[in-house]
Amino acid sequence: MDIEQKQAELIDHFVKKASAQVGSAIGAVIVEATSHASLFAFSEILAVPTVAELEGTENSVYLELLRLFAHGTWSDYKSNSGSLPQLLPDQVLKLKQLTVLTLAETNKVLPYDQLMLELDVTNVRELEDFIINECIYAGIVRGKLDQLRRCFEVQFAAGRDLRPGQLGSMIQTLSNWLGTSDNLLISIQEKIKWADTMSELDKKHRKDVEDKVEEVKKSVAVKLHTVSRPTLTFEGLRRSTLNLVE
Repeated sequence: MDIEQKQAELIDHFVKKASAQVGSAIGAVIVEATSHASLFAFSEILAVPTVAELEGTENSVYLELLRLFAHGTWSDYKSNSGSLPQLLPDQVLKLKQLTVLTLAETNKVLPYDQLMLELDVTNVRELEDFIINECIYAGIVRGKLDQLRRCFEVQFAAGRDLRPGQLGSMIQTLSNWLGTSDNLLISIQEKIKWADTMSELDKKHRKDVEDKVEEVKKSVAVKLHTVSRPTLTFEGLRRSTLNLVE
């Protein structure tokens, strides 16, 4: 089963589970979802009405916890740990995995020093083990560890949930890309049309040249034929007449 299909099944499972709960019971569902080793998307769970209803209640900390896993990083948790539930070891691991995905959204070359700082990792060996065992083997990233340059070169990274306001920016980016693509297509079509026109002109020019060559050949042939025919001069005519008289 590929990662996308597994994600979809897990999301559907937790959406149904959260929809069937209310109040504090939803907190347990959120903890379970954010601890699951194979779940990395949470916006659908956030959209469940019973989850949204936690806003402003004594259980709102679980709503904030879910928002953290949907959009935040390990650094965000450390900055707001006083207002959030203490994380379980599986949640800590999950949030650090999500942090790598966030970093990979904007940079395809991640320096070791930046990764160690963002993940609270103290040495290169521990960092490389984390990337290999918890990220690459989990299927959420692909890339190359460059020990010489001390960086992780990202070739693929799974996408995270869209942050509030990010959709509009993404739509604008796609619209700009579409406009650029349309202009490029028009330019290509114009170049193809120009090439076709030049091809036709070239064919016409070649035909004109070939016709002129044929005309020159015919003209030269006529002249050569004319030059090769015997000419009867006055002296020749006189001698022929004398012969006849004799």
